[in-house]
Amino acid sequence: MVSRDKRVTILDLQKMQQQGTKIPMLTAYDYPSARLAERAGCPILLVGDTLGMVVLGYDSTLPVTLEDMIHHGRAARRGASNAHIVVDLPFGSYQSDVTTAMNAAMRVMKETECDSVKIEGGNSQAVETVAKLVTAGVPVMAHIGLTPQSVNALGGFKLQGRTPRDAIRLLSEAQKLQEAGAFAIVLESVPAVLAAKITEVLAIPTIGI
Repeated sequence: MVSRDKRVTILDLQKMQQQGTKIPMLTAYDYPSARLAERAGCPILLVGDTLGMVVLGYDSTLPVTLEDMIHHGRAARRGASNAHIVVDLPFGSYQSDVTTAMNAAMRVMKETECDSVKIEGGNSQAVETVAKLVTAGVPVMAHIGLTPQSVNALGGFKLQGRTPRDAIRLLSEAQKLQEAGAFAIVLESVPAVLAAKITEVLAIPTIGI
């Protein structure tokens, strides 16, 4: 549940995970949705780049800009003063190099007053980016499995981790992201058995979508 006088931190979320408490997370793209979600007691809200499809009318998340995320992140923060707010870093804002990622993350944190950022992917570059951001004081939620920003490379919105080889790869990515300092990991469109195994192995919260 969300306290009325204390913002939910990553330590609060990790404590919930350690105690075996389920952690609900909802998406919130604006002031009213964030306000209602917080009033309902949701401890963590995601300002996702899916707003490109849900709010802005694009057919994917790829056209979403950093300015779009900052605009909607600010609105969500005004609606929810105590829930932990995570803002997606959009496509193109962190993939090219760590410096670009750092600049984007710093802008989002400063201009939206969010509590953490989320990036997609579990390859070596993503792991390095997570480690650098965390070292710089930026809490990072990781995201593996179906990563919408890579939808073209994945061949569409498809279930991930279906073969033994892919399942092992996703488990390895999750472990490396945890080691890099991610405070939680989103598992999107992976088989329930695999999601349960990753959750069992990790010491940080996992969030299935």
